Amino acid sequence: MSDTVVSNSDKQGAPPTHAVRNWLSRALDSDVFYSFRRSKLTMVAAAIALAFFLLAIFASVLAVQNPFDPAQLQLMNSRISPLWTADGQSPFLLGTDEQGRDVFSAILYGMRISLAVGVAGVIFAGALGIALGLVAGYFGGAIDGVIMRIADVQLTFPAILIALLVNGVAKSILGNRLDATSMLVVLVISIGLSFWVGYARTVRGSVMVEKNKDYVAAAQLIGLPAPKIMLRHVLPNAMGPVLVIATINLALAIITEATLSFLGVGLPDTMPSLGTLIRIGNNYLFAGEWWIVAFPGLALAALILSINLLGDWLRDALNPKLR
Repeated sequence: MSDTVVSNSDKQGAPPTHAVRNWLSRALDSDVFYSFRRSKLTMVAAAIALAFFLLAIFASVLAVQNPFDPAQLQLMNSRISPLWTADGQSPFLLGTDEQGRDVFSAILYGMRISLAVGVAGVIFAGALGIALGLVAGYFGGAIDGVIMRIADVQLTFPAILIALLVNGVAKSILGNRLDATSMLVVLVISIGLSFWVGYARTVRGSVMVEKNKDYVAAAQLIGLPAPKIMLRHVLPNAMGPVLVIATINLALAIITEATLSFLGVGLPDTMPSLGTLIRIGNNYLFAGEWWIVAFPGLALAALILSINLLGDWLRDALNPKLR
């Protein structure tokens, strides 16, 4: 009897483990993972993107100094060339800038900010666009017309112009009350409002197809409320294209943040992102201190390229016509 009880209790505790194993087994046997294993370029891009994310996460451990802490900066260490050059000094692997900041440490911390703004901006844009796309596609009529006309109007303006407009409005309203944290939030909102249209239009098209299928009619027949039908039944069938858009938009969001910071309307110099570091280093390019702008620029380019390659692969892998 006791063996039976133990056996039953083991079975009760087993399903979560079996569920994880089954999920991993299905993921490894999926067409998407098979496509990933066949593409060496995609695997290299994924490794580079993962390395950048890990470097950003563990920046405080890997960096030789905190470039955001003025107490750790010394002007006597300003404009030191990279370590492998004749004038290089340890521990400044990639040299220092005009404030004595270690360029490698500044890149790690700047990459953390760029990725944080990019990821948060994509999440905000995705949440807003998916919600509006679901409502527009499911209900149609006047609601659909209003949302899509707003989207059409926004598509006539470049994303960077929308971001500059939102950023300028926020600064004019808040003025001197904008600190570094508030500026970070403004950047996220600016980027999110610049890229929600792609999600909304894609989700709307998928919802308009899915809502006429039998499973939606059955859910309506048993009396399920519209929000539950949209979120539980319709949305999962529209997530494939959304994942592709999110991956590509992550690169665009990082570029937008870097552009805003390069133009001087992003984060302050005391909390530099990759775009801010490039703007600062650009002032010293013709003075011979090329490393101040070269290494942040190369880091930004490599990050954007790896994410774009992943987005291109994911678009092809999730396209049933290419399988």
